[in-house]
Amino acid sequence: MENPSREEIGAILKKAKRIAVVGLSNKPDRTSYQVSEVMQKAGYEIIPVNPTFDGEILGVKAVASLKDIDGHIDIVNVFRRSEQLFDVAKEFDEIDADVFWAQLGLANEEAYEFLKEKGYTIVMDRCIKVEHALTKNIQ
Repeated sequence: MENPSREEIGAILKKAKRIAVVGLSNKPDRTSYQVSEVMQKAGYEIIPVNPTFDGEILGVKAVASLKDIDGHIDIVNVFRRSEQLFDVAKEFDEIDADVFWAQLGLANEEAYEFLKEKGYTIVMDRCIKVEHALTKNIQ
């Protein structure tokens, strides 16, 4: 598995506006919530994807599935265990999205190969919040 370069990641984050967050928790002490909150405050539209929660997270109504989102998604940011990434990758392939991003500590070779074969941009085992902080000054 090979991630895009830091410059390419910077370009992805500069272009992106909408981030669907799979596994976004409604609990403020969870990493998914904290990372998404920082990205929201940085100006990104965050769309919570959580099939077990039917309320709002970060002021936005959660949806059960990526397929429930209207319109284009720039990044699908995944906070699910590595063994669940392939299922998320299959759903990702069925929607209008550009970048599949698995958070720090998450990687799955099968999901990577499936998406790479279809020509998608894939980032795995990287924290979007950290990458945003590291790349925001890259031109």
